[in-house]
Amino acid sequence: MVQRPRIAIIGAGPGGLTLARILHCAGIAASVFEKEAHALERPQGGTLDLHADDGQLALKRAGLEAEFRRIARYEDQGSRLYDKHGTLLFADDDATDSDRPEVDRTALREILLASLPGGAVRWGHALREVHPASEGTFALQFETTTEGPFDLVVGADGTWSRVRPLVSAYEPQYTGITFIEFGIDDADTRHPALAALVGRGKLGAEGDGRGMIVQRNANAHLRGYAIFRVPADWAARTFDFTSPYAVRTRLIAEFAGWAPELLDIIRASNDSLAARSIHALPVGHHWPNRTGLTLLGDAAHVMSPFGGDGVNMAMLDGAELGRLLIEHDDWRVGVSSYERDMFVRVMGPATHAAEAVATELSHLGPELSLQHIQGYLAARAAGAAATNGLG
Repeated sequence: MVQRPRIAIIGAGPGGLTLARILHCAGIAASVFEKEAHALERPQGGTLDLHADDGQLALKRAGLEAEFRRIARYEDQGSRLYDKHGTLLFADDDATDSDRPEVDRTALREILLASLPGGAVRWGHALREVHPASEGTFALQFETTTEGPFDLVVGADGTWSRVRPLVSAYEPQYTGITFIEFGIDDADTRHPALAALVGRGKLGAEGDGRGMIVQRNANAHLRGYAIFRVPADWAARTFDFTSPYAVRTRLIAEFAGWAPELLDIIRASNDSLAARSIHALPVGHHWPNRTGLTLLGDAAHVMSPFGGDGVNMAMLDGAELGRLLIEHDDWRVGVSSYERDMFVRVMGPATHAAEAVATELSHLGPELSLQHIQGYLAARAAGAAATNGLG
């Protein structure tokens, strides 16, 4: 008789929930512990593109294809690049046939949560410590309770994982890039000129060693990021986040000399402004297998958002770990196999993300970004040609 492990998943993000769903489909229970008090305690972030070979594949294995199609926005895959003068350098507005549809993070989380049985997610459980218990098991110490024992603890708890220190001494390091995040509500009705400027997808603009990215989300919401290469404490020293007006005023000053229509994006932003410093683990991060503990997603391989691979890799991690736990009579072999394969699988995306950080915000202006886009499109076209027998 196969002995199934008692499994705890730390973190109810896309990766952890994908793992819980895959296991549930195979009749294997797992307890998901999440520090948030409930699913809507905080915004889950902006739109993301789900790739066919990882994020979409994970949802297919989880039996959630129909739910995915309901939230996928194939019409919002466009991309535009402007210089600081507002000159359009590149536009890919007709991208409906691409295989990377946009989804809102909150909607993605909702379909994953709805696919799990009631009580599978234990809300309001902020992990304090993982410590060994009897016979090779682990106990979880939360603020007011201790849970366990568990045979396998999966750290799906993000960049600042509390599980990671048990298997790896590495900590994420600041990449030198800081985002100031902002949003524009009901853009199609209230700011139609800005909505048209962004188009159906994403706007990028660069100049003077700084940049701006604005993404179309569902419900005519635009989410934007002003991007700077600065010291880690720069945003805290520069902006008064208790005053949205002061933040917008300082942002406009930082982009002095940019086209009025690009500055209007900042002027139109709502009062939800925040600093996001970008951290990453080293490319090739790995650890020696330790029975009863493993990591997935950002806890294992956090990388910069350039390339959009973070959530996709996390979901594939969850799907692969779930598959291998199901397939192996000895779950320990499944975990070891998952880690070995994952270390290799994420090398490419992590390398790409690190290279993108190194070239982002060049003082050459948007030339490097334009070259990157053109190279990506050429590779995509070559891949399509090969698939169709034309290459």
